[in-house]
This record gives sequence, structure tokens and C-alpha cells, in this order.
Amino acid sequence: MDQYEPEPDGALSRAQLAAMRRSLARSEGRGLTRRSMLRASGVGALTAGGLAALGACGIPPAKRSGDTAAADDHSAEEKQLNFSNWTQYIDISDDEKHRPSLEAFAKRTGIKVKYTEDINDNVEFFGKIQPQLAAGQDTGRDLICVTDWLAARMIRLGWAQKLDPANLPHAYANLSQQFRTPDWDPGRAYTYPWTGISTVIAYNAKATGGREITSVSQLLDDPALKGRVAFLSEMRDSVGMTLLDMGKDPATVTDDDFGAAVARLQKAVDRRQIRRFTGNDYTSDLNKGDIAACLAWAGDLIQLQVDNPDIRFAIPDAGYMTSTDNLLVPAQARHKTNAEKLIDYYYEPPVAAQLAAYINYVCPVAGVREELAKIDDSLASNTLILPDEAMAAKSHAFRSLATEEETAYEEKFATLIGA
Repeated sequence: MDQYEPEPDGALSRAQLAAMRRSLARSEGRGLTRRSMLRASGVGALTAGGLAALGACGIPPAKRSGDTAAADDHSAEEKQLNFSNWTQYIDISDDEKHRPSLEAFAKRTGIKVKYTEDINDNVEFFGKIQPQLAAGQDTGRDLICVTDWLAARMIRLGWAQKLDPANLPHAYANLSQQFRTPDWDPGRAYTYPWTGISTVIAYNAKATGGREITSVSQLLDDPALKGRVAFLSEMRDSVGMTLLDMGKDPATVTDDDFGAAVARLQKAVDRRQIRRFTGNDYTSDLNKGDIAACLAWAGDLIQLQVDNPDIRFAIPDAGYMTSTDNLLVPAQARHKTNAEKLIDYYYEPPVAAQLAAYINYVCPVAGVREELAKIDDSLASNTLILPDEAMAAKSHAFRSLATEEETAYEEKFATLIGA
């Protein structure tokens, strides 16, 4: 049975299906940049309705978060590890035949890592592993990398194994303060960030006539930018940035706050101030100047700036949105300790620097600056990779949403963007 086929009773809402389409569109767009991460929509594509569909397929209900997700650990006798990640999301040699940091880990520990780039978007990947998880079976993966909203759902469903702090001395000591206490995993009991994702304002200085664009208010209200503005098709980013500009905290957003932010965006759509809502494909239009200013993901901008000095960015005084991709050990994984050793390895500053220098997203490891400077001084001073204290203080995360809230919010956002 196709898990994504809508049930007659509407198991998947219109908003959920629309967000899935946005995920696929974003995935195609992100291939435009060499190291871009393929982020998926934060929609609950397999929430209550999806679980109902699974029940119809004869798969037993999921365990709840109070149940244990631990499994027998075979790490001691089986020196191996299966790691699933996104494409182009780890350091690769110039000839693209080696992954230096992984090979160094294997040489040091004797643990053979089977590394698979089989995550193309969160929704699609969740569809692959959900049947096994729901049935209490091993997914064949010891470590996965998923975006925060999906990590939160897996923890809530009891499908993630709690990590052993004794195996994570570097991770525990070196995790940046900015990422220590997400509301969906307090104290990082189940996950550690692979990388952070900052949503900021980007603009093409040539297209703006040299004017700086530093606020969401300018994007939404400046007549000189009419028809040359883009927002993101990621609900938490576009609505979150708008909430911040309105003086509201996305970490405590209410239904009324959300409705007011969507209404403000709708006015800009109606006036044709906003040209479109995009996935990663904003990069081409921004580079050419067809889009003068937009919301953007920081990792993309670092890459664009290499070839186009007119590409600039700004951190609004009101703040910016932060999310994370996270390392998580699925329920019933056979090699939990080996997975924890790999997590801890990537929190050693020299290794973290090696990874950050390649993927160009926010490094979640404190104390990495000196090591990164040994590789590239410009990267070590780039606040999009290593936020300084002032920038980190402006970061905000969208609060965790209950299933019903997520469906309702996505429904409103889908209507806004015409999905």
C-alpha cells in the first residue's frame, strides 16, 4: 500500500499534500548549489492521518514516548555502523572518491562505517523507515540525520534511543550554547545537531542600487522592491521571520499571532510586493538580480558570494530563525554505542572544522574557530558559519507544534502561497 495515497476520509490533508509537493520542489532546487542541503517542508505528512493509513495496512500502532526504544547493543562484537545522511552533506576529497573524516574515524576506532546518502527529503525518508519503526523492527540504520521537527516527532513516538552521556564527552562539553535546550529535546537527551540552519535576509546590492535591506518590514512594505521580493516556502521560516518583525516570539507563538503574521504576508501577496514563495531556487534569481531581496538560508549565501560580490546578507535587529539537522539513533538500532562514538567524534574541534569548511552551514561546535582558521581564515570569520555572541543572541526557533496545530498552520500557509 502506498503510504502517501490519500485515504477516502482525508487521511492526508490538502495542506499536508501541498507541503509534500513543496518538499519535492525544494529538493530539485537545492541541486543548484554544490553543497546545499535538501531541506524538506516541516509539514506533518504522516501525523494522525498517516498513522491511520498505516493501521489500514495492518501495521501496529506506534509506541508512545513513555515506552523504551532501547535495543540489544551489538557494538562490542560488531565493529560496524550504518549511517544515513543527506547528499553532499559531508567532506569529500577533490577526486570525490574519499570521505576523509569518516575514513579517519574508521582508522582510529576500527569501526567500519557504511555511509549512505539516502535522505532526499524528510517526508520521503520517514516514509521509508516508518513501517519498521511502527512494527518495532530494526530499520537497518544505526544513525540518521533528520530536521528538528521530524526528530521531535520520532522522540514523541518513542522511535529514538536515548543517548548515553558517558559515550559523548566531547559532544557534551563542546555543544554550542545556542543549541543546548530545544523544547523538543531538553538537554539533548536523544539528539545532537549535525549542523545549524540560519534564515536571514539576502539582497543583491546591484539590484537594490546599493541600498541595504535589513528588515522584513522593508521586504514587505518598501515600494522600491515591489515585485522583486521572495519569501520561503518553508512555513516556519517565512512566518517565523514575520513574527519576529512584529515583535512576537516564534517560541511562544499563539494561534492569534500566527493568524496575524499570515494576514500580513497575505497583504503583501495581494499588493504583489512578494513575487513568489520559493525553495532553494531563489538562488538563481537572486544571483541574476531578478529578485532584489529575499529570505534565504545562510549556507547558500556563502556559496553565492564566492562568485558574486554583490550578494549581501543582513541579520535583522528583530532576530532571525534557526533550525537544525540532527543525529539520532533509531529505535532497535543494533550499534548504538558505535553511533555515539561517531557523534562524539564530530564534536572534536578539528573534525568539526573539517566538516564545516566543506558544507558551509552553521557549526554547532564551540571552540572550533582556531581549527577552522587553519583551513580557511575567511570561513573562520564568517558569522554565517560561526555566529558571534551578538548574532547567536538574536537566534530564535519555532516552538514544537502539536499534531492538530501543525495541520491547521500548514493549511493556512498553503492557502497563502497558493499551494
